[in-house]
Amino acid sequence: MTSALDTLRRDFGGDIIEPGAADYESVARSRLVVGSPAYVLRPKSVADVQAAVRFAAGSGLALSVRGGGHSFPGFSTNDGGIVVDLSPLATVEVVDTERHLVRIGGGAHWGDVAEALAPHGLAISSGDTKSVGVGGLTLSGGIGWKVRKHGLALDNLVAAQVVTADGAVVTASADEHPDLFWAIRGGGGNFGVVTSFEFAAHRTTRVFFGKVSFPAREAATVLQGWADYLRTAPEEVTSIANLANPQAGGPEAPVEVHVAFDGDDPDAAAAALDPIRRLGTVVADDVALMDYADVLVEGGTPPPGIHVIAHDGLVDHESVRETLRILAEVGTSAGAPSISIRSLGGATARVPSDATAYAHREAELMVTTFTGGPAPVIEAARPVLDGLWGRLAPHLSGAYANFLTTADETDVTAVYPKSTYERLARVKEQYDPSNLFARNHNVRPGRMS
Repeated sequence: MTSALDTLRRDFGGDIIEPGAADYESVARSRLVVGSPAYVLRPKSVADVQAAVRFAAGSGLALSVRGGGHSFPGFSTNDGGIVVDLSPLATVEVVDTERHLVRIGGGAHWGDVAEALAPHGLAISSGDTKSVGVGGLTLSGGIGWKVRKHGLALDNLVAAQVVTADGAVVTASADEHPDLFWAIRGGGGNFGVVTSFEFAAHRTTRVFFGKVSFPAREAATVLQGWADYLRTAPEEVTSIANLANPQAGGPEAPVEVHVAFDGDDPDAAAAALDPIRRLGTVVADDVALMDYADVLVEGGTPPPGIHVIAHDGLVDHESVRETLRILAEVGTSAGAPSISIRSLGGATARVPSDATAYAHREAELMVTTFTGGPAPVIEAARPVLDGLWGRLAPHLSGAYANFLTTADETDVTAVYPKSTYERLARVKEQYDPSNLFARNHNVRPGRMS
């Protein structure tokens, strides 16, 4: 280890932060999980990333790669291992104005991207939080406020620069290392460190955004009507329905239907959103025209001692009605967790299920629950959570990696259908045969889990 560390200090041009350093506490933790790594490495160049990967490979220590640090399972940090913090690699550059190609550093956040692209009249379909990293979100999917019109974030990826487990730098695209390009679009951080992404952005305008709220007692009819309408709604409309907001009354909170209309025409927006307003008794409506960058919200860091538990599942067409019935019942009952239901379909569903490693193209909805608080609160909430997800299980068709707090074999199986996993395992065998990149929803090289 001493020799390897000496080599790292010689070859690494970034910061090497160890326990006891003045800034160690701030860089050791991720946004959601406290860690105590032996080394936090903050590279300033691709060569630094190569040196960091080689050091990790030779050390035998656990390796975490951090983009935005929002990983619910804590993939962005560890105890006693190595964290490669990509935050210094955060440039956003329009490299081809005619084709709207944008190159983004692996440590950039989506809020920075939206702000940088706004003066060019461009945007990329991404998530809904400013501080979420481009890397973590994209590599596992990217479901946000433009998903029905422009697809997942990974659907707009055209190339990536990847440092693989042997320290090599490769370009993954449709023409170069196409198997790796397929795998990183949905396969998470299993295959290397992505130091830069190249996206095809799209022309954008201001958007209509806000929420329309209905009484909790109307949850069942509102949710069913909402889902029915989204099947035929213009693809410019993306929507999320929230129940049991703990800051608005928990099980008595209004049903909040958040909407984004991707366009600035008020007549078109009204025509597209008024059917949602007619779903029930509107108790609040704050939909307004705003810049796309302002749609993204700030991402918080829980105070010490507070934990956040997230779980999700994907729902195909035939299971929508029963799933929503269960959610309306549980979401308006005592002890309900915060429930979020996201609309999918549209552009996402037009991509063949085997075109990328994100295979759940037929899913119509994504259901997510969030529970936060100190450990006793989390434990007290588990019976309701377990009961809810037990009831939902027969109606789910998979899971989305980015909203899972756990990463056991059941989760991996839900994220990756068998044929997808088998193909990913073959790519893993080629690019990471020793499973250096294991802190993720892990695909083991060359064999089924």
